[in-house]
Amino acid sequence: MHATFKKIGVVGAGSWGTALALLLERNGYNVHVWGNDPAAVQRLRADRENKAYLPGVPLPENLHFTASLETLADADLVLLVPPSSAMREVAARLSTVALKPEALLLSCTKGVERGSGLRMSQILEETLPGHPLAVLSGPSHAEEVARHAPTAVVLGCEDPHRLGQLQSIFCNATFRAYTSSDLTGMELGGALKNIFALAAGVSDGLQLGDNTKAALVTRSLAELVRLGVALGGRNETFQGLSGIGDLMVTCFSKHSRNRSVGERLGKGESLGHIVRSTSMVAEGVPTTYSAHECARKLGVETPIIDSVRLILDGTFSPAEAMSALLSRDPKSE
Repeated sequence: MHATFKKIGVVGAGSWGTALALLLERNGYNVHVWGNDPAAVQRLRADRENKAYLPGVPLPENLHFTASLETLADADLVLLVPPSSAMREVAARLSTVALKPEALLLSCTKGVERGSGLRMSQILEETLPGHPLAVLSGPSHAEEVARHAPTAVVLGCEDPHRLGQLQSIFCNATFRAYTSSDLTGMELGGALKNIFALAAGVSDGLQLGDNTKAALVTRSLAELVRLGVALGGRNETFQGLSGIGDLMVTCFSKHSRNRSVGERLGKGESLGHIVRSTSMVAEGVPTTYSAHECARKLGVETPIIDSVRLILDGTFSPAEAMSALLSRDPKSE
């Protein structure tokens, strides 16, 4: 098994990149993590802890950190874990490195590019053509993966052989990887659910209760499926881990950045103040705008996404947005 990927690179030293690197290192692989900030990389080496993004989790000496993308030139597998808004820039920088032509690229970022409407794997296909591509998605908070909490995800690749190789290196006693050929549905489910987690957080911030939140999350799934299918995903994918599974954990978890941002919005904080007060990225914010643009182009009805955008823009207060949702014309489920 270990001969399959002799060296693995992880592009992104945030919480998720670090957690995935830890997982693969524990599974016996030679893992090198690239970080954009040389000073932060040096602190990781010295502290053996990612105090900024994953505090309290020790980093073993066998886990390598680098500020040079050239270090990843001979990697057999490269995980890409930057924020979605930085994926194109990071991938362009990686394209200047002489990667192995057969190096497998695994996108672990959940988002949709604003303007183009492209998924993360499509950006990689544009900027790093010729490399085999795969996607990882599903309900998987970094804080829990790093501490060995039982977790199940989905890996997607159009090449069954490559998919089997990936599945074998990720699985262990606490981490289970299922497989899918529907990269489109996987990526859309993982991206769109962050928008609905913002809405769920707003409901929490307004202290509207469990009935409201249950209704909101249920209708969010209907909206996610409606837009996701229109964008090319398969309905059954959205009923699985990268759809309803990811939606549930992101809407209800204490670890969810998107739910937390929504809760703060519901309590009256401005988006600008929230963004300035945290180093963490809430992917639901940029994805709201991307999804809203895609929905308008396709003529898909997305009342919850529309309401979240109005809140982010400051056009509606959270209470006004919720009232507008509830005052829509009655319809069948």
